[in-house]
Amino acid sequence: MKLAVFGGTGRVGSEIVRLALGDGLEVKALVRDEKRAMEVIPGVEFVIGDAKNEEDVKKTIATCDAVISALNTDKTDTLSKSSLLIVKAMKEEGIKRIVTIGTAGILNSRFEKGKYRYQTNESKRKKTFAAEEHVKVYEALQHSRLDWTIICPTYLPDGERHGNIRFERDLLPEDGKKITVADTAFFAYEELKKKEFLAHRVGICY
Repeated sequence: MKLAVFGGTGRVGSEIVRLALGDGLEVKALVRDEKRAMEVIPGVEFVIGDAKNEEDVKKTIATCDAVISALNTDKTDTLSKSSLLIVKAMKEEGIKRIVTIGTAGILNSRFEKGKYRYQTNESKRKKTFAAEEHVKVYEALQHSRLDWTIICPTYLPDGERHGNIRFERDLLPEDGKKITVADTAFFAYEELKKKEFLAHRVGICY
């Protein structure tokens, strides 16, 4: 399998890349800074460019079999704009499988039907821009007819794998407080292969 990765130099993305390379997969990653990328994720085929540029996205996805997006919002519209380009390029290339890293804020509210967590007091975050960007990705994937899954971690500190990951389809498991970057990456990479949550968000935590 050859994997196209967006956000591969980020915290979760770089961990996913290491898992894929360790499994013997080929990885092609879209990066802005080649020098930094070579330090963070050596052994990867790089496409130097911008996730908001259609040609750069198409080059990254071409010849691949599946897509991982661990892009974050970075206080811009990169996430929502790139998701539309990724979906379009995947359809053109005939690629079906995509796993993205979202946020627990876009999971369903457990107590207020019809609302996302970020729209209720279940979320402690005051600013909603990032969640709104992630919702746009969710909506784009819902209408895409692709084999998609969105992994939605709660508070995400750095740290090694602990295991004992709790998960729930479209909801955050009750009393979920945190999950490490390493466990989030592991869960996402395993879901890429297992396809247990097709067309769903998955809340993960300890």
